Amino acid sequence: MPPVAKRIPNAISSRVMGAFSLYVHIPYCRAKCPYCDFNSYAAERWPEERYIAALCAELRHYAADAAWHAGTIETVFFGGGTPSLFAPASIERVLHTVADLWSIAADAEVTLEANPGTVSRQTLREFRTAGINRVSFGVQSFWPQHLQVLGRIHGAEDAVAAVGWAREAGFDNVNVDLIFALPQQILAEWEGDLRRALTLRPDHISAYNLTYEEGTPFHVLRSRGVLRQLPEEIEVAMFTRTQEILGGAGYEHYEISNYARPGRTCRHNVNYWRSGDYLGVGAGAHSYAATGAWGARWSNEKIPNRYVEAVERRGYATCFSETLNAQQARGEFVFLGLRCRPGFSAAAFHERFGDDLLNVFPHAADLQTEGLLQCADGHWRLTARGLMLADSVFATFL
Repeated sequence: MPPVAKRIPNAISSRVMGAFSLYVHIPYCRAKCPYCDFNSYAAERWPEERYIAALCAELRHYAADAAWHAGTIETVFFGGGTPSLFAPASIERVLHTVADLWSIAADAEVTLEANPGTVSRQTLREFRTAGINRVSFGVQSFWPQHLQVLGRIHGAEDAVAAVGWAREAGFDNVNVDLIFALPQQILAEWEGDLRRALTLRPDHISAYNLTYEEGTPFHVLRSRGVLRQLPEEIEVAMFTRTQEILGGAGYEHYEISNYARPGRTCRHNVNYWRSGDYLGVGAGAHSYAATGAWGARWSNEKIPNRYVEAVERRGYATCFSETLNAQQARGEFVFLGLRCRPGFSAAAFHERFGDDLLNVFPHAADLQTEGLLQCADGHWRLTARGLMLADSVFATFL
């Protein structure tokens, strides 16, 4: 078992939080998808009551800290895993605990991730009544052969039904997750996924490029030649068509993988990308506070049983913490800011770090010359070409 870290970095106790986001991790799934490297665990049964009690205890622990207690929660996000496996009453219990402990913004965004195969018309009504006002469905594809390869437990019609039930339940903020560059996927199939998603009229679409993350079955299968990654030119074509099709349908491309109707950007994720404060509770959850000179972050025990036991013993489950240094803070500010299509303000960088970007990262001039990065209207952002090579650009700052 890793050594127990201090509950939070010392610097935080000297700062009072303003607005912040709350992330709640539910780690259980019915089946672990072979491409997924999130902190999730397949289970037929899970200790729901005990886990919810631990979440509420951890929330009370942080609320007792003066630094967090004075803050206002702007967004709440239940992620996983598959949060929709838990009963609506369990989610409501967490939200009631949050409301008892903190001030919550009147227009707070409260998101629940859901697998279309785990919801019904009734449960979605109950989630809405519980206080969830944004639901994010992990659809991934509408093609049976691709859903099978991805290890999904739902079918295309389950996804269609789930979105319809969400609308009936009163959700006016619905996201659909899709994945492209799947093994043996062709461009026409991806275009079909996008067009079918549009028929559901979601408020937000996340379109992710499949990655083969180390430690996943997909990574092993690719290394053995069982799965073949699509050629780069096909991935680029799929990304380009995503921009064209969704842009043509009125969705703003506001972050590398995210598209939204006007006013429907995911505020929770935008807070991450803008280096805002966030508190994470649950197994493996991460937190960040822009405190001290450069900020601090910490994370919880990943194994669910160990997380619960730690909270039951001492009220928190932190197993790692660090105070960022200047180099880390500058690099992450740039990396996160460049994920957003508007980029980040040159003035904001100077205000935060006391210097200009080109002085701190001289190689940014080379990225400009190569047509990957630009500074226009006082903002640094990726060019269209830089967007295609975003990971390579980001790596130069980290």
